[in-house]
Amino acid sequence: MVIEMNDRPSKKTVNSGEAPAASISIFFPCYNEAGNIKPLVSKTLTTMKNVTDDIEIILVNDGSTDDTASLIDELDKEYPAVRAVHHPQNLGYGSALQTGFKSATKELVFYTDGDSQFDISELADILPLIHQYDIVSCYRINRSEGFIRKVNAWCWTKLVCFLFKLHLKDIDCAFKLYKRSIFDNIEIKSTGALIDAEILARAAKKGYTITQAGVHHYPRTTGSQTGANIAVIIRAFRELFELYKEISKEG
Repeated sequence: MVIEMNDRPSKKTVNSGEAPAASISIFFPCYNEAGNIKPLVSKTLTTMKNVTDDIEIILVNDGSTDDTASLIDELDKEYPAVRAVHHPQNLGYGSALQTGFKSATKELVFYTDGDSQFDISELADILPLIHQYDIVSCYRINRSEGFIRKVNAWCWTKLVCFLFKLHLKDIDCAFKLYKRSIFDNIEIKSTGALIDAEILARAAKKGYTITQAGVHHYPRTTGSQTGANIAVIIRAFRELFELYKEISKEG
C-alpha cells in the first residue's frame, strides 16, 4: 500500500480529530462475473467484520448473460447485508456505477469491479484517509495488463489531468472511496467509460478534495474484459471534450 496526499483539505472537508465514519456502502458492478462474485462477497464480509458492522454490499448486475443474476439473488437471500440490483439489459459500465451510487445509503461509498482484480482487504488501509479528504482515488501499483492497455491508460490519465487540472496517476482505477454526500451535489451524466473522469472533474470543480493511494492489481482469472472496445474508447474521447466544454463554461 502506497499513500500519497496531494491536495490540502478544503473547508468542505471535515477534520475534527474524531475517528473516521464507519458507515459504508460497498458496491460491485458486475457483467458476466459468475465465477468471481461469490468469493468476492465472502472476502468483503470477512474483511469488514473487523472494521464496522454498519455496512451494505450492493451487487449491480448489468444485464449479465451468464449465471451472475441468479448468483447475486442467492447472495441477497443468504446475507442480510447484501442487496441485489438488476439491469434488465446491459446498459454499460457508467450506468452500473450510477446505479451503485444512487443505491448507496451509508455515509461512505466505495466501489471496485466484480472481477476480483483488486484485493478488497486493502479497503481497510485506505479508510482512514476519508477523515481528511472527500475522495480517495487509488492507482494500480503493478498494472496486470498488456503493454498497449498500459500506454492507453497513461495517455488518457495525462489528458484528463491536463484538461481538469488534476494531479492523479490513474483516473480509471476501479478502487475508489467517496463521501456519499458528494453525489447529492454533483450531476453525473456519463453512462460509459468517461464516468470516473466526470466524477473527479465535477467534484474538483466543486472544491472537494482528492488524495490517492496505491493498491495492488491482479490478473483476471475468470470472465473477460470489455473496456478495450474501440467504440467505447472513441465515445469516451468525444464525451471527454464535451465535458471539458461544459465545465469550462461554468467558470
